[in-house]
Amino acid sequence: MAVPGKGVNGPLAGVRVVELAGIGPGPFAAMLLADLGADVVRVDRPDGGGLAIDPACDVTNRNKRSVIVDLKADGGAAQVLGLVERADILIEGYRPGVAERLGIGPEDCHARNPRLVYGRMTGWGQQGPLAQRAGHDIAYIAITGTLGMIGNPGEPPAIPANLVGDYAGGSLYLVVGVLAALTHARVHGEGQVVDAAIVDGAAHLSAMIHGMLAAGSWQDRRGANLLDGGCPFYGTYETSDGGYMAVGSLEQQFYDEFIALLGLAEVAPARKDLARWDELREAVAARFKERTREEWTAVFEGSDACVAPVLSLREAPAHPHLAARGTFTDHGGITQPAPAPRFSTTPTQVRTGPAQPGADTAEVARDWDVPALARPAQPR
Repeated sequence: MAVPGKGVNGPLAGVRVVELAGIGPGPFAAMLLADLGADVVRVDRPDGGGLAIDPACDVTNRNKRSVIVDLKADGGAAQVLGLVERADILIEGYRPGVAERLGIGPEDCHARNPRLVYGRMTGWGQQGPLAQRAGHDIAYIAITGTLGMIGNPGEPPAIPANLVGDYAGGSLYLVVGVLAALTHARVHGEGQVVDAAIVDGAAHLSAMIHGMLAAGSWQDRRGANLLDGGCPFYGTYETSDGGYMAVGSLEQQFYDEFIALLGLAEVAPARKDLARWDELREAVAARFKERTREEWTAVFEGSDACVAPVLSLREAPAHPHLAARGTFTDHGGITQPAPAPRFSTTPTQVRTGPAQPGADTAEVARDWDVPALARPAQPR
């Protein structure tokens, strides 16, 4: 089995990352860096403290190594700073001020390593009236307007799991930020702090919608627009067996093919007539209810109508296209998404399963030349 950071493929091979254990977007961001080849060392707490999931199944800890450090014990901060001295990037997700109180804040770290990129992952950000408040994904996307966009009119907003806030608005913006800052550090020899707030990232994701709103082409309410389910040829429809088909026939040529395959030529002109959209939606819904999801999948197979079956998490890996691309992979008995994106020269892979808390302490102490890491810190 390949050892992270040693002879590993991936565009970030040779980059060292310290991840201070947390939940949600921080671990996912660190996983992405690890997938790309970085040597990610996760600093776990003696008492755990993560979500109630078996660590052996937590794929957000794949491709990493784990050490255990008690930051509340004498010498705990010094052990982390020993890693920091040899790292390129640090990721933490504490509330503002906590890392400083533990002795591993930006000033402490930059005193040891001025080139360090210090990534801070929070929901509310480092400043602002809510900075010290607890929160989760749903609250962050609620105040940015993104949650209010999702769902049917007259019904409560639909919850998009924790994908829009934690991972899209949080993890991905943190990764973009720390990699941009790493480029700056390598050119100028100067590290910096990256303040990645989910509220900022989630708001940023809606940039195009705000432009449409300003242009008068987006209504500030759910289910009334081109891309939010208000459009009858951009949405989901139930099939006779209780499955669903997703329709995205926006452009005229795709719409024409969609209507032809449905056999609904009589309502085709309603595409541009908003007053007839309800009529069009009802006709499309009735037609989809005539056949099963599998039958409709066969009808649209090979077409440019932009129609696809809505699959479950367990069904998705077996889809012929995803299977052909290897979009999902099996590692250690767990089916999981493969690393993304893909690289022609420095390919990535799932090298190791989820890091077990503390399992790699001796190895990391040796590889990173931090012998103090292997000596337990003393309780205060």
